[in-house]
Amino acid sequence: MARSRSQLANDIEARLALGSAQAAAQGGESSDETVVAENAPTVEKTTAAEVALPPWETDEHNPYNWSAGTKASLVGVASCTALLASAGTSIISAAHAQLMAEFGVTSTQAILPLSMYVFALALGPVVGGPLSETIGRYPVFLISIPLGALFTLGAALTPSFAGLCVCRFLAGFCFAPSLAISSGVLNEIYKPDRRCLPSTLYVLTPFLGPGLAPAIGAFATNRKGWRWTQYTMLFFSALTIALTLLFGRETFHPILKKRWAKKLGRPPLDPPVPFGQRLKQFLRTSLIRPLHMLATEPIVGLVCLYAACEFATLFTFFAAVPFVFQGVYQFSIEETGLVFLSIVTGCLLGAVTILLCDVYFYRRQIPRHPPHKVPPEYRLFPAMIGSIGPPVGLFWFAWTARPDVSWASPVVAMVPFAWGNLSIFVSTFQYMTDTYHGKVVASAASANSLARYGLAGAFPLFTIQMFSRLGINWAASLLAFIALALAPVP
Repeated sequence: MARSRSQLANDIEARLALGSAQAAAQGGESSDETVVAENAPTVEKTTAAEVALPPWETDEHNPYNWSAGTKASLVGVASCTALLASAGTSIISAAHAQLMAEFGVTSTQAILPLSMYVFALALGPVVGGPLSETIGRYPVFLISIPLGALFTLGAALTPSFAGLCVCRFLAGFCFAPSLAISSGVLNEIYKPDRRCLPSTLYVLTPFLGPGLAPAIGAFATNRKGWRWTQYTMLFFSALTIALTLLFGRETFHPILKKRWAKKLGRPPLDPPVPFGQRLKQFLRTSLIRPLHMLATEPIVGLVCLYAACEFATLFTFFAAVPFVFQGVYQFSIEETGLVFLSIVTGCLLGAVTILLCDVYFYRRQIPRHPPHKVPPEYRLFPAMIGSIGPPVGLFWFAWTARPDVSWASPVVAMVPFAWGNLSIFVSTFQYMTDTYHGKVVASAASANSLARYGLAGAFPLFTIQMFSRLGINWAASLLAFIALALAPVP
């Protein structure tokens, strides 16, 4: 708009004052609330707060009303931060042998730097989410990402294995809030009927990270040493910080409303909340209610169990793929890293499936229901279709990963698993977002995050033992039976 709201209010006030002055000069009656100026007629005082102004829903400061270009740039920033956080999980997976040799640790202990980072991703949003609702989304981005980069630098320079594990945990803890905050950013700039495409593009990145990072880490480890996996993360961090500074902005509605009201000289639309009440609300939303919902809400419990088991199976591949392809097919470190690109292919196919289901199943229901009242069950079609992917892919992988079958077969088998995994997660997450509202949806999302990353951090720690003792065929089949048992959930 050509003029700010304050200028518009002042102009309206001046016009009202001029009209009142003219009425007083013509002998009109004045109100009780007047001001007297020297050598001037009595005029009626009208403050800017009393001037009729457009509501927040139609104001240009409301993120829902921002331009498509601004929203797209914010989706790009959110996706970049999510890719950074997720890539840190598996970029060090190729360094397993080098960590054992340099620090003299066992095979299971060498997986700890990966698992510690993943455990931190489960805990980081518990703090970062409520903090972003106190000081805003944008400041948390600007604080957490540079801190994560500093701890990543510490992981690259540390002379001890304990220091590596601690720095990896703290780096993951600092990068983790971006995963929780970014989903909130998308909900704050897109209404539900326009949210599927940006949400799919955003959620795709946390799954692309674990697929791309092992390939990058394999080449860095083989050619420069394991410490360069952390230096590579520093380069990604610098790029993310630059994009955040250039294109990021605040999107949290209560804070924007407060700024909007202050700019117009109006009292705050939402009264300030005392610190004690905020702390109580934080504990309830992020810790107590998520655990309560996991235990008492069938929707949350079953959805989180399904998503967590499939997500943990994805992280099982970080230990299983080197075990299988280096042990059975004698792949090099770099060749093993390239195997993970099949996960990227499956995730891209899953994104296409989700978008097609949105067009042909969900959007067709919009004219048949009141605005924003489409039953959330229509979000479950991608999960119902994709639920066949994990068991098919895992059984395929289990019984073809042997010397007399080409290496291409188990590589391709990972595609349907990744396709179904992404379809299940995005679909069930959208279903929970549409089912619950207000702060309850934040607790449901926190429960989902705790369950997914908690299991995902634990599974790689016993993967090598499981595949060694059960054999590749029955170890992968065990994971397939779990996926098959959970397939009816959607």
